[in-house]
Amino acid sequence: QACGDVGLGRMPEPEELAQQVTEYFHKAQRTIAEKFGMLAGKQVTITAGPTREAIDPVRYISNHSTGKMGFALAAACYAAGANVTLIAGPVSLDTPNGVKRKNVSSAVQMLNESMQMLEQGCDIFIATAAVADYRVAQVAEHKIKKAGDELNVALVKNPDIVATIAQQEKRPFMVGFAAETRNIEEYAAGKLVAKKLDMIACNDVSRADIGFASDENAMTVFFAEHYHLDKRDLDKASKQEIAQQLVEAIHTALHHNPAVEEDF
Repeated sequence: QACGDVGLGRMPEPEELAQQVTEYFHKAQRTIAEKFGMLAGKQVTITAGPTREAIDPVRYISNHSTGKMGFALAAACYAAGANVTLIAGPVSLDTPNGVKRKNVSSAVQMLNESMQMLEQGCDIFIATAAVADYRVAQVAEHKIKKAGDELNVALVKNPDIVATIAQQEKRPFMVGFAAETRNIEEYAAGKLVAKKLDMIACNDVSRADIGFASDENAMTVFFAEHYHLDKRDLDKASKQEIAQQLVEAIHTALHHNPAVEEDF
């Protein structure tokens, strides 16, 4: 070697070298983000994916959410300098680098984890999860056997996670999502007010090109009236790009309302 050392040696595998280089630059980027990132020092909690509401030990009620948008947002918030906790429903996605993950199944479990994060300290709460509106009133202890042509299952309303968090005394900056199939902007604007959110992002999941399983998205962002900010249209792009634009929108809102920023 150039330093004068002589002896048997072996170069590490290329994959190992690539991983070490990646980790080196990741640590350097994180150090910068923690000081100068748009969300530097913020405690961010994100819910993502679907929930599953058991009918019996075999069957459940759920939806088509894949969690891709929530996971992309978790990565974007971390890259912006935040400390991120991701409360994930049952999805098949790898945890973004540097993000703390908590796995849940039902809406009640997701709410309980969300409340714990609020108690531990949460500056920004982002609710991307597609939470089931209803759960089975009485979950069967054993598999329900086929009997007759009809099966009646009683449902009860699930707690509204984002509205519950928004009503707390020490509420974080609240970001909601509205996945709709019609009257998109009308429903989103209504939810923004009814659930007392600071910001809401809505999209049309009936579109095959930006639906639940797509790698791309397009959204319209609305802000609470007291921010005096116009709505933002986020044109179709990868969910990673949309996530970055949403982080920028959150940053804009936080700094547009000094009273909110000072609470942090």
